[in-house]
Amino acid sequence: MTDEVLLVRGALLEGGRTADLIVDGGVIAEVGAGLSRAGATVVDADGLVALPGLVDLHTHLREPGYEASETILTGSRAAAAGGFTTVFAMPNTSPVADTAGVVEQELALGEAAGFATVQPIGAVTVGQKGERLAELGAMADSRARVRVFSDDGFCVFDPLIMRRALEYVKAFDGVIAQHAQDPRLTEGAQMNEGAVSAELGLTGWPAVAEESIIARDVLLAEHVGSRMHVCHLSTAGSVDIIRWAKRRGVNVTAEVTPHHLLLTDDLVRGYDPRFKVNPPLRREEDVIAVREGLADGTIDIVATDHAPHPLESKACEWQAAANGMVGLESALRVVHATMVETGLLEWSDVARVMSREPARIGRLSDAGTPLAAGRTASLTLYDPSPARPFTVDDLEGRSVNSPYLGRALPGDVRWTVHRGVLTVADGALLDTPGVRG
Repeated sequence: MTDEVLLVRGALLEGGRTADLIVDGGVIAEVGAGLSRAGATVVDADGLVALPGLVDLHTHLREPGYEASETILTGSRAAAAGGFTTVFAMPNTSPVADTAGVVEQELALGEAAGFATVQPIGAVTVGQKGERLAELGAMADSRARVRVFSDDGFCVFDPLIMRRALEYVKAFDGVIAQHAQDPRLTEGAQMNEGAVSAELGLTGWPAVAEESIIARDVLLAEHVGSRMHVCHLSTAGSVDIIRWAKRRGVNVTAEVTPHHLLLTDDLVRGYDPRFKVNPPLRREEDVIAVREGLADGTIDIVATDHAPHPLESKACEWQAAANGMVGLESALRVVHATMVETGLLEWSDVARVMSREPARIGRLSDAGTPLAAGRTASLTLYDPSPARPFTVDDLEGRSVNSPYLGRALPGDVRWTVHRGVLTVADGALLDTPGVRG
């Protein structure tokens, strides 16, 4: 890494004003008009939208244990390419991130990579088996300072375990992030339950399997007085439940993925395993509902659920294929297409749902901060240019299971700065962070 001084000229900041920024020593030193600094690297940001460095609350980096799919290094490179400067790493690794030792290892690997802050998420239960609580307090007290806990990939199905987890994390202002899926209602499920599943003869994943768990857990969170977060919300009914819970005063937050903002279960007709994901792609009515929920604040954030898989896990018949899609490199462009171009969000709202609120939910005080003097210099410069096809050349991780290959998406991440260090320069990912050319 270098201590390069950056002079960002003519960036479009929140509120619509254009300004220059000077980045020095890992912080934003100045914001204003007509700034200059001798010897600084000049970044021409004319026409570019300046956002606080993006924060993803839901990323699968696969390391340790599944390095054939992704590593912390390759995943954080993909994050930087997509404009992310902080990613929260889900615990479904091998060994599972259910101890202080594993989360501290993940933190150290992220620091060594240098492309983004890697903040571990701890498992709720030992081995994500749902039987007894993991070392929540030890992970919270570790150097990783874990504040988000999830068994993502598995639902914390036992209501007593869920209640105890909610009670436990109150002591250090933690949050339980629930994968809302009733396992009994989704046995053998292959796609969303509806007209398309009936037509194709595939076992359906009913919306009520998500909605019933969310309804139970918001009531538990209210009873305990604790924080609860809903991972990858995907149905219209789920939006209604969260809206009801927030009106009631429950301390609940929710996320939606880019693919649930754009794609529908009609894509399953081609049996392309790139479109197989959990929760599944839903109906057009659900897509409309989650967009509206994100626009009105019912849904708090966008999170990628970046889920890389090796080729053999996707290049097979539909029933045998793994669930999941890579999404770090494409997330901002999909949000641009579905929420900004449609007039549902302004760029200031994008900063909120993709940077500030994820950092707040995860209790990271030095991420998602405004682009103001004295703040940490993590920022993304985005070109809201016309649509172009998304290709494998846009992918910087180890896996290529993107649902957007060949699809036209607007925009382009041009520059990413992580704690004052360049990771993407003029649209090109740097092999070594902060070193150009």
